[in-house]
Parts: sequence; C-alpha cells; structure tokens
Amino acid sequence: MSLRDDEIARELRELTDELPMGRAQRVMPEEGQLLGLLARLTGARTILEVGTFTGYSTLCLARALPADGHLVTCDITSRWPDIGVEYWKRAGVADRIEVRIGDAAETLAELLTERGASAFDLAFLDADKANYRTYYEKCLALLRPGGLIVVDNTLFFGRVVDPAALDPETVAIREFNSALRDDDRVDVSLLPMADGITLVRKRL
Repeated sequence: MSLRDDEIARELRELTDELPMGRAQRVMPEEGQLLGLLARLTGARTILEVGTFTGYSTLCLARALPADGHLVTCDITSRWPDIGVEYWKRAGVADRIEVRIGDAAETLAELLTERGASAFDLAFLDADKANYRTYYEKCLALLRPGGLIVVDNTLFFGRVVDPAALDPETVAIREFNSALRDDDRVDVSLLPMADGITLVRKRL
C-alpha cells in the first residue's frame, strides 16, 4: 500500500526484467522508494552508487537529490547503464548523474584521490558480493561522518543462514555481515526486506 509508482520507473523496471537475470539483479520498486526516502531523510546532496546495472536504483536515488545534487554511479561495463540513460533524461535527472566505468575498487580509489575523504552523504552498495568488504571500506572513507551506507543483498536469497551454502559469494556475504556487526565505527541494522538491506551509519 505504500508504493508510489510512475510510468518512467515502471517502464525501466519492465525492460530490465526482460534481460537475463534482470529481475534478480534490480532492486524491487519498494526498495527503490525506500532508497529515495533515505536520501531525503539524510539530506543527501552527494550520492555514491556501486553497481549501476540498468540504472533503476540510480533513477530512484537521483530523483531524491536537490536540483544541484550529484550522484556518481560505478559499473564494470557501460552495456547496462546505457539502457538507463534515456529514462534518466525523461525523468529530468540525467544532469545529476555521472557514470564511472571500470573496476569499482579502482574507481573508488580514484574518487578518494580526486575528492578526498567525506565527499559523499550517502552510498548504495549493490555490486559483486565477493568484493563487498573492499567496496565497503572505500565507501566508508568517502562518506562524511553521520552519512549512510545502504547495502543490498545481505540475506542473499536466504543462503547466509544455510550452513551447507559454501559458495564464494554466500561465504563473502556471511563474513561481511559478521564484520559489520562488530565494526565499532558505525551503527548498523539489517532489515529483513527484499533480499536483505543493511543500513550503516558512520559515527561522528
């Protein structure tokens, strides 16, 4: 009953769902709406996204920015983000979005050099799971004190609670969750919504 959908977001979502693994890789619309709400709650003017795919979550976050806000989104290939550009333009937010293509760890290191620490108000992490801890540490350095990191897929299809699930991605998420729980630099809460959404607030 809370979802406020619109034609542009719905069309991009439906197009994404037609791609191989598209439905599994995009965020659900309620999560997209939550991302926008969190961006507004934190007063975010600068947002960092690790993992663009077709840019559905990018659209949801960019819409929550003020007119002079800026979002940097990172992906390993331009193949999928290029799909989202038309929809960003139709929504009137394309000028707020900067796409960085390449290895995410390298891109984040470049951003730290270019912009320095505490350059972003909010980060959304939704990329390859094996490198979550690497991306998290770099995002934390780029995040201002009091800023928020939103981490997707932290329940990973429920496999994190299955002791028989020993594939590299599941193990990586399991270890990442444990590390977050014990990280005294942040406040943390794992929401049992969608595929698991963890909210991480960088302490002052």
